[in-house]
Parts: sequence; structure tokens; C-alpha cells
Amino acid sequence: MRSLTLALILSLSAPAFAESKIAADAHVTDVLLAARVGDVIRNTCPSISARMFVVLGAMSDLKAYAIAQGYSEAEVKAFLKDPAEKARIKALAASYLAKAGAKEGDVESYCVAGRAEIAAGTLAGSLLRSSQ
Repeated sequence: MRSLTLALILSLSAPAFAESKIAADAHVTDVLLAARVGDVIRNTCPSISARMFVVLGAMSDLKAYAIAQGYSEAEVKAFLKDPAEKARIKALAASYLAKAGAKEGDVESYCVAGRAEIAAGTLAGSLLRSSQ
């Protein structure tokens, strides 16, 4: 009975362990951060839009990367839907944007930050296009 209980505990904790390992992967965090930064910029600045095919390609590449690292599709989906992980990425993006000069309530500051991302060729910038 004791070994059955231990096996059950280990099987239930395995997805959480795998998810925390995905969260610790710098590449995964970098791509999700860039996607969030780009999303906030495009939703705030009216002269910047998403390069949707590039965004979809980046997300597909990220999924392929995670699977190549040994995570199952179910683990990847669970990680991407996890509220704590979403909150973590949102907080990282807010900090990143603040450092880039974006100020809440100041639309133009997001436009400036977005154009700077595009000009610098950052991952977030590669997901965006400016009509100016």
C-alpha cells in the first residue's frame, strides 16, 4: 500500500515538476516575454500592428522546441494555460516595457518603445510592424 501511495504521489507531481522545468528554460521565457511585449505594444499603440504570420511561426517553433526538449504536447499546453505562468510573463513584460520607457496611460510612449524594438531587431520587434 505504501509503495502504491508513493507511486501515486510521484505520478501526480510529475507534471508540476515538468512545468517548472519548462518555466526555467530561458529560451521559452524569452519567446513568451517577446510575444507578450509585442502584444501589449500592438494593443496600445495604434500605429503598430502584429506580423501575425511571424507570430504564429514563432509560437509553432516554440512548441517544437519544447517537444524536442522532451516535454509532451499536453505538458506544453498545461504550462501555457497555467495562471501563475501567465502572471509571471505579464510581470516580466511590464517590467521590460517600463525599462523601455513605456508609461501606463501614455500611448505614445508605447509607440516609441515599439518602434525602438523594431529598429533594434529584437525578438519582440520582429513580431511587429509600424505604419509610421
